[in-house]
Amino acid sequence: MSERDYQLLVIGSGPAGHRAAIQAAKLGKKTAVVERQAVVGGTCINTGTIPSKTLREAVLHLSGYRERNIYGASYRVKKDISMADLLVRTDNVIAHELDVNRHQLLRNQVELLQAEAAFVDPHRLRLAGLDGRGTWEVTADRIVIAVGTTTTRGNHVDFDGQRIFTSDEILSLKHLPRSLVVIGAGVIGLEYATIFAALGVRVTVVDRRPRLLSFIDFEIIDTLVYQMRQNRMTLRLGEEVSSLERLDGNQGEKVRVHLASGKQIQADSALYSIGRTGATKTLDLSAAGLKATDRGLIAVNESFQTEVPHIYAVGDVIGFPSLASTSMEQGRIASCHAFGAPAESTPDLLPYGIYTIPEISIVGRSEEELTDAGVPYEVGRAAYNEISRGQILGDSEGILKLIFHLESRELLGVAILGEGATELIHIGQAVLTHGGKIDYFVDTVFNFPTLAECYKTAAFDGINRLD
Repeated sequence: MSERDYQLLVIGSGPAGHRAAIQAAKLGKKTAVVERQAVVGGTCINTGTIPSKTLREAVLHLSGYRERNIYGASYRVKKDISMADLLVRTDNVIAHELDVNRHQLLRNQVELLQAEAAFVDPHRLRLAGLDGRGTWEVTADRIVIAVGTTTTRGNHVDFDGQRIFTSDEILSLKHLPRSLVVIGAGVIGLEYATIFAALGVRVTVVDRRPRLLSFIDFEIIDTLVYQMRQNRMTLRLGEEVSSLERLDGNQGEKVRVHLASGKQIQADSALYSIGRTGATKTLDLSAAGLKATDRGLIAVNESFQTEVPHIYAVGDVIGFPSLASTSMEQGRIASCHAFGAPAESTPDLLPYGIYTIPEISIVGRSEEELTDAGVPYEVGRAAYNEISRGQILGDSEGILKLIFHLESRELLGVAILGEGATELIHIGQAVLTHGGKIDYFVDTVFNFPTLAECYKTAAFDGINRLD
């Protein structure tokens, strides 16, 4: 045992920090987690992933969105939906997840220190206890920085949390707007844009990039854009916001968004979602020999070590892809590397889940990547409207796409848009991981009727193209 207080000290209790701490504890290491909030779980549980996905599910249910293709566009489970209606489900799920996370730390004997941390030197941190509980110092052999991110705010934007707000403040909204401008078409912006649109809110999305989510298969994004426009959403791509202002007039409280092109957009509210900034400002990284980028991010190597070898950084604070699933894996790998434990991972085959309406999931390589690399490939597609389960669920717009090598027929990538995409993707992920061919789906029997049949249909479509 080291003479220092802990063998591993983790700063932050979100998905990355939580997994890093538990992995170290399972290796028999004395471990502690420092969390500056009164609750564990970080942004993921309290304001980000879990709340947004639960809110999405509540919207899908209460709005009757899933059944509209069957019962008509006017179908709704509840006529007048309020924020209170949506938050009932969200609050219950958050409370449950907080309890589960805290219990997991306790049963693995991970000490929870509720304080704000700042480096004194590379092995020592000063902790400031919550609610004026004083300060003290702790030392650790190895340290994992997993502080996550905060919403990026424009310096000249007059945020009030109701008319002009960020994604962190959505759960505090008192009323649903009738119209909404979403500034920033990243993952978070698009997820909330489609969620509000499903409620009947008139949504306008503004982004200075000419294309949505450039890391997603182009055909899938085209299909998403089509469905967004079918839901009365307006896309202003290639446009930059020059200013926002709050208006008070005869028509009530409004927001006006001024674009650099001269256009103006007026709406009830504006969601400001131009990205997130690493929550490293209070860590005093320089005392540990570290520095962050202008966006508060920390550079790491393939083992998630920083410039100081015994200090690791994982999760959103290191940047893309900033997903809870990848963050958890990063935390596990960092702890294993820190203590010399074997750990295998397939970083090239991590799935991406985008919880727009409809949802998107991808794994492996895209057509664009393969074209740039000069790899010969072919594509097989299956439309949900060809599949019995798609008709039963009322999803007639979904699509599953298989990309495979033209000669060896090895599966190279999978892209899905539609109901259950984030679950279905794992079938393709398993085949990719083991170097399987597209023939696997032809030879395999799937339950009927299921969306998984899309794999067989897409495989037949791809093989027929070879003939």
